[in-house]
Amino acid sequence: MIRSLLIANRGEIACRVIRTARRLGIRTVAVYSDADANALHVRQANEAIHIGPSPARESYLVGERIIAAALETGAEAIHPGYGFLSENADFAQAVLDAGLIWVGPRPDSIRAMGLKDAAKQRMIAAGVPVTPGYLGEDQTPERLQREADAIGYPVLIKAVAGGGGKGMRRVDAPADFADALQSCRREAASSFGDDRVLIEKYILSPRHIEVQVFGDTHGEVVHLFERDCSLQRRHQKVIEEAPAPGMDAETREAVCGAAVRAARAVDYVGAGTIEFIADASEGLRADRIWFMEMNTRLQVEHPVTEEITGVDLVEWQLRVASGERLPKRQEELSIDGWAMEARLYAENPSTGFLPSTGPLEHLVLPDFIRIETGVEEGGEVSAFYDPMIAKLIVHESSRLGAIEELWEATTDVEVWPVRTNAAFLGRLCLDEHFRSGNVDTGLIARKIDGLTAVTAPLEDHLSEIAGQLVGGAVNNACAGFRLNREPDVSVRMVDDRGNTHVITTIYPITTIYPSDDKACDEITHFFLGEARSFRLAAPRGSGAVGAATDGAILSPMPGRIIAVEVAAGASVAKGQKLVTLEAMKMEHSLVAPFDGIVAELNAQTGGQVSEGALLVRIERDTA
Repeated sequence: MIRSLLIANRGEIACRVIRTARRLGIRTVAVYSDADANALHVRQANEAIHIGPSPARESYLVGERIIAAALETGAEAIHPGYGFLSENADFAQAVLDAGLIWVGPRPDSIRAMGLKDAAKQRMIAAGVPVTPGYLGEDQTPERLQREADAIGYPVLIKAVAGGGGKGMRRVDAPADFADALQSCRREAASSFGDDRVLIEKYILSPRHIEVQVFGDTHGEVVHLFERDCSLQRRHQKVIEEAPAPGMDAETREAVCGAAVRAARAVDYVGAGTIEFIADASEGLRADRIWFMEMNTRLQVEHPVTEEITGVDLVEWQLRVASGERLPKRQEELSIDGWAMEARLYAENPSTGFLPSTGPLEHLVLPDFIRIETGVEEGGEVSAFYDPMIAKLIVHESSRLGAIEELWEATTDVEVWPVRTNAAFLGRLCLDEHFRSGNVDTGLIARKIDGLTAVTAPLEDHLSEIAGQLVGGAVNNACAGFRLNREPDVSVRMVDDRGNTHVITTIYPITTIYPSDDKACDEITHFFLGEARSFRLAAPRGSGAVGAATDGAILSPMPGRIIAVEVAAGASVAKGQKLVTLEAMKMEHSLVAPFDGIVAELNAQTGGQVSEGALLVRIERDTA
């Protein structure tokens, strides 16, 4: 067994690997950038090595520094986690060349499955069904347009070297193809250093089904059943579950068998995932499920497989990398119950899910389920990396039981001042189509307005909030207020969304943060996963205060302006794209909140902007 291990990653996956390694008596070494100097994974490891500045390309993506750190600390092996260098065959080979153990598949297997076009050709040869599409070398825009026209719309443009939902664009009509191709290539080049793409037929009622596979150095390959990752937003997984709803035994055998054949075709060793797309218009059928790609690493959603099989996949990785045989044979693996995982992100659904970065002054996560996280209260969500706060993982005997448990968990989330998607996740758990198992990858997009609607605070809660706010103003702003009796004045509050609330009944304090009896200038209220702050709008008798500046388009995060779509003085319509911002290697479009005129324009293509910078100001057209 490996005795010392360096984790070439950060955040929750680094903490996850450290936990299993510690249980097995393995010494752990963490690496960290400037931004992660005080991160949780750094403090949990036995030893930690600084590897560079905050940007990933100068730290976590510099393989030479990571290998040097392993050699310096005497680590025997390197575990890549997911993302960063986990699917970089050259890095895997460099680890082996340095005399270290690589906790992952052979470099040749990574290369074989890393490029989507070559991987599909290999799968065809292995008898694994693949989706119709274009995999050719001719990458001219004209040829790609002709192939898309021939396949028939809608089509999906996918980066050849892509993954994680980046470098993917759905195109519904020929007229939209050129712009989508350009955007896809830009994102692919930024994320992967490779702007080549392939074209696939877009399945109109698609389900995302994936199979966990595992191989060892003795030639054995097993599957650990399927996961359903159909609940997605812009190709990013939101809630994953295992097993897949509606999967019968015959279809499961066919799909899992195809996954094992795919793994054997590349002589696979370690943990991997074979991803399939299913046409769910007539339920899950084996003849309507096709290979999409293989992820040659541990998946973010691996905990749901662990929950239904009772297997620690990280332990299996370490044992296989040590040369041991797989701990279980195929006939010893079975499904027990139902598991789900929800990704709790630092993002604001009410602003189009833009990342929300900054300090975690208040962080409370449910204590009755499995939590995987790499942050804690007092820490920070950095603008340099993926804004995941935690994974909420439940395991129950039935699917509906798992949904209820997950919903309850989302309502117990309290995070401030960073925004989260907790309420959005909770609404998904209540959606009738999700609860019935009638899901596909377009479900969220179809229901996005309802899923992102802001929950209004209850009147009783507003009264409690007013009670604590007014308590601090008894001797000045609200001299007429007395506790334990009917107030003789109204209390006017304004929330962080610019809404004004007039309260005439004051209750004791029970549902707010801070939760002690001290008066505060500002109160944060948590309800069903929503977080909202309140302050007194004005001293008693002074009148109402205005809402937030109307029509101000602020940068939601630090980033680079890659496109400005309007000019000063131009007329714009509600929903019209104004500016495209690139941050965290993803493109974010900022749109007009209403019809109006561009009164102020401060954005320039190529310019760097800070969070909160005024980019555009729209004035309503009163003509």
